[in-house]
Amino acid sequence: MLTKLFDFNLNSVTESSLWRSTDYGATYQKLNDKVGAKTILSYLYVSPNNKRKIMLLTDPEVESSLLISSDEGATYQKYRLNFYILSLLFHPEQEDWILAYSHDQKLYSSVEFGRRWQLVHERVAPNRFYWSKMGLDKESGLIHLETSISEGQALYVTCKLQNCTDANKGKPFPGFIDPNSLVVQDEYVFVQVSTAGKPIYYVSAKRDIFTPMKLPKYTLPQNLHVISTDENRVVAAVQEWNQNETYNLYVSDTTGVFYTLALENVVSSMGPEGNVMVDLYEVAGIKGMFLANKKMDNQVKTHITYNRGRDWRLLQAPSRDLRGNSIHCVLPYCSLHLHLHVSANPYTSGNIASRDSAPGIIVASGSFGSELTSSNVSVYITSDAGNTWRQIFDEEYAVLYLNKGGALVAIRHTPLPIRHLWLSFDEGRQWNKYSFTSTPLFVDGVLGEPGEETLIMTIFGHVSHRSEWQLVKIDFRSIFNRRCTDADYQTWHLHNQGEPCLMGVKRIYRKLKPISRCVMGKIFSVSMTSGACECTEADFECDYGYERRTDGKCTPAFWFHPSSMSRSCTTGMTFLNRTGYRKVVSNNCTAGVGVEYTARRQQCPVQAPKGLHLVTSEGALTATLGNNVTFLVFLEEGDGARTSITLDFGDGHALTYSNVSSIEDGIKHIYRAVGIYRVTATGENSLGSETAMLYLHVTCQLEYIHLSAPFVAVKNKEVNLTAVLWPSQVGTVTYIWWIGNNTEPVITLEGSVACTFSREGISSVTVQVSAGNTILQDRKSIAVHEYFRSHLLAFSSNLDDHNPDVAEWRLDVSRVIKNSLIQATSIREDQLLVTVLPGLPTTAEFFLLPDKQLTEGKPEKSSAHLDQLSEVLLSALNQNLVQFTLRPGVQVTVYAAHLSAAPLVDTSENHSGSAMLMLLSVVVVGLAVFVIYKFKRSQASTSMRRCRMKKSKK
Repeated sequence: MLTKLFDFNLNSVTESSLWRSTDYGATYQKLNDKVGAKTILSYLYVSPNNKRKIMLLTDPEVESSLLISSDEGATYQKYRLNFYILSLLFHPEQEDWILAYSHDQKLYSSVEFGRRWQLVHERVAPNRFYWSKMGLDKESGLIHLETSISEGQALYVTCKLQNCTDANKGKPFPGFIDPNSLVVQDEYVFVQVSTAGKPIYYVSAKRDIFTPMKLPKYTLPQNLHVISTDENRVVAAVQEWNQNETYNLYVSDTTGVFYTLALENVVSSMGPEGNVMVDLYEVAGIKGMFLANKKMDNQVKTHITYNRGRDWRLLQAPSRDLRGNSIHCVLPYCSLHLHLHVSANPYTSGNIASRDSAPGIIVASGSFGSELTSSNVSVYITSDAGNTWRQIFDEEYAVLYLNKGGALVAIRHTPLPIRHLWLSFDEGRQWNKYSFTSTPLFVDGVLGEPGEETLIMTIFGHVSHRSEWQLVKIDFRSIFNRRCTDADYQTWHLHNQGEPCLMGVKRIYRKLKPISRCVMGKIFSVSMTSGACECTEADFECDYGYERRTDGKCTPAFWFHPSSMSRSCTTGMTFLNRTGYRKVVSNNCTAGVGVEYTARRQQCPVQAPKGLHLVTSEGALTATLGNNVTFLVFLEEGDGARTSITLDFGDGHALTYSNVSSIEDGIKHIYRAVGIYRVTATGENSLGSETAMLYLHVTCQLEYIHLSAPFVAVKNKEVNLTAVLWPSQVGTVTYIWWIGNNTEPVITLEGSVACTFSREGISSVTVQVSAGNTILQDRKSIAVHEYFRSHLLAFSSNLDDHNPDVAEWRLDVSRVIKNSLIQATSIREDQLLVTVLPGLPTTAEFFLLPDKQLTEGKPEKSSAHLDQLSEVLLSALNQNLVQFTLRPGVQVTVYAAHLSAAPLVDTSENHSGSAMLMLLSVVVVGLAVFVIYKFKRSQASTSMRRCRMKKSKK
């Protein structure tokens, strides 16, 4: 079957075209009539399991549709969608199963190759959904996904493909995880949970329970990225507390739990989508071989390893340049350095390339000297897996593999138009120049057919910046006119500077002879028989908790206690007694020092419990009243099967379990009262006991606060300020008081303070209450005067029938009462304040202020003047002269109640701070000029003389 080639032409948002070729690009058929003449296309997908099935996405800004073909793009059917697709994920085995992620964070599934869709889950994190893997997951139709719960919280759940109900959801991790932290890769699952700003990384191997990843104790990571999980181990890049632009590489054991350092200070950069890119390149075709760029003394140098990071060395530079001149480059002062960026665009090459079908051949851009540079970049090649290198171009070229590496094609990287390419049959030693077009072309990319055994390439680009795409088909089949036979091949031995035993075996490979012009078959095997090697110290890396000394020996780190490795032992069972070494994963050496270096199985010692840990599943020290709290108990050392665990919740309830294994899923508890609880876990067996404690803050949501303060205060006289909370008990609370013009707040744990004001005028008081993640505030304005008189007012009972007890109503009625008092007594407006108090029966209070023009500097006259005004008001009230009409037919009479001994305080929880501020602005309107003048003067100095804490009266 000939491969089909497709070409999009997107000249504008109103025009697009699709072309199809069935002869490797020699001719093309336009398919616009098949997909709709006015259809705007955006993406093309080919099923990874059935190349005949093709899916086209339309531009969602125009329409949301799918076009599906089952005959390699010859015909299409159109299907409307009620959502916009951002990305697709095909099942690795089932050709019709697809997951679609929408613009509104919804995940959909289809089992009919997109013809029908079903909603799986809402609020799914982007790129955090994965298909199950056969042999690891119980069902092939299982989906792993991360769902958003709230800001800063997410859940890891598993769902059935066509039945993702709450009853069918799985929660493999018992608690919340950090957003965008779920990674499902091969047999491992990773999540992250942050506690007090410190990230804790968990791993599950083979879908087993989650275990915290054990990095060396003082690694203290800022960021961690999983680089690879192949060959039953994890390679992780960790940015530690003292790193900014570099990462350290760590490698794990097969469980993915225990990590040791492989290489320090690997260079990193930001990718085009904001992702971190670490300069680590895994060489294709040879297991265990990596290249990395390491920063040393502010210089970037390229290193190579053949045993999965156990040993690294610099690259030897070529002995001669492209023109045959000698290069004097002596290790370690001078070496070859390579750029290790791989292109994410399948049509353009990166800085380095290798292929599984051509082991040992690596082509990369770089330079030689003391460090890696971006200037004087040339192209280098190795044919023996990095032992020796040759310069093949003194400019940057894209090099493509042809015929499984039996030939190499090079095209110059340049912004200028070109019309030549170069072809080599001897691994870059000699190059033949060919013209692929008569008119120079601005090359945008090169499309190689799938599989390096094909001999056809397509170059696409533009004749000018305004022209449409030009596609040039290059068919190399005429050069390779026969099938290869055994006589066309030669063998070569993999080695590292003469050492043939790598990863425990001697490996022999086959490749074409330079003189052979034949086509390799699809079933051709590049690897031949290999022999096992005896184990040496080089086949073992340091185990977790051990560090390599300068003499190559592994010794315990200062923070590590080797005995702690038997913590999961059960009496009567056995454990692996670590030697400080572990064999490099996938290393196949035998005998030799293997017995000496391999961990030995021993009987578990009987020991008392030690290293008991108690945490909540979310890692938090707070919990919400009435909600389940899950406690997790871990035991580092001791016989877990024979150690009982007692958990005292601190609220009068406790539970006892016979062993640690019975509480692996956690212990749930609900608290019924707000408070701080001391939670205690006790592990005990016949040899002793161990205790762990945590203090849990149980809180409830703070909904409302009210600042209770007097409306009028006497100058230099103490007043009480009280913050009233609803609900009254919410847990640990901090009060922040901003009083007057003070630039620094007063912070208390009590809800009351006592203060004095030293200047007359209007002073503001603001209180902020912090409870958990909630901060609420209320504000009051207090009129400060040297003298005033106040009286309580009562009303005829009919007013209560119309009192809704809301702040706005009290404000309006206060204004009406003030006007009625002024009409009955002729007291000036600027000398009278009135406020209706919250609650029933309805009451109010009026405040008489002295006439500053008559009493300035004369205290005795102020007192007498206020007494005279009080008598006038009380007389009018006692004679029932103060009345007002609330509404037609409702006449209200105002009476004098008893004289208050001190200014009364509004203590209602329903009182509105903003409404009270409005109230004062209305009732003191007559004092506007005076108050503003006094307020401006008070800005220049502190209005509060002193402030002290005062406990609330219970």
